[in-house]
Amino acid sequence: MSRSKKISLLFILLVISGFLNQVAAQKEAEMITAKNVVYAEFLGNAGLYAVNYGRILYQKDRLKLSGSVGFSIIPIEGFEPFYPNSWSPLIPVEFSAFWGKSRHHLELGTGCFVFQDRKYLFDPEFPPTNVREVEYWYTSVIMRIGYRYQKPEGGFFFRAGYTPRVDITSFEFAEEQVRFIPFSIGVSLGKSF
Repeated sequence: MSRSKKISLLFILLVISGFLNQVAAQKEAEMITAKNVVYAEFLGNAGLYAVNYGRILYQKDRLKLSGSVGFSIIPIEGFEPFYPNSWSPLIPVEFSAFWGKSRHHLELGTGCFVFQDRKYLFDPEFPPTNVREVEYWYTSVIMRIGYRYQKPEGGFFFRAGYTPRVDITSFEFAEEQVRFIPFSIGVSLGKSF
C-alpha cells in the first residue's frame, strides 16, 4: 500500500472515530429557566382565539410539564329586537408534556374550553314574540400533538399542532350532543420569560 493511501486511510479512521465518539457521548438537556410564557393562540385549544398565560410546572432532563389558562370573548347572535346580540367569555385551559434537549420540542397535551351559548325556539306560550331563549353550556375537549419552540433562556415562543376535539353541548334539542371533529390545527405565538 502506498504512503498516500495509508495517510488517507488513517485520516478517514480518525474522522470516523471522532464522529462515533460524538454520537456515543450523551448530551445533557438544557434546563429551561424562563418558565413563564404569554402567548396568543389561534384555533386549537382556544376555539377561535385567546390570550394565554402558561408556566412550566415540572422539568427533569428532556421532559417538561406545563399548564396554561387563557381568556377570550366570542359573539353570541341574538334575536333582534327582543334578544340583543351579546358576548360570552371563553376560558381555555390546557395541560401538556413536551420533550426536547434545548429549544425544539415534541408536545403532547389535552385541554378544554367552556362557554355559555343560546338558541331561540318557537313557543306559543311566550307572547308577543312566540320565541323563547334557551341558554346552554358548550364544552370542547381538545387533544394536541405538535411542535413547540421555546428557548431555555426566554424570548420568542412558537408552537403549532394537530388538535382534534370532541364538542359536547347541553342543549336538549341538539341534533348531536357529542361531536368528534378530527381535523383541526392550532398555532401559538408569544414570549417566554
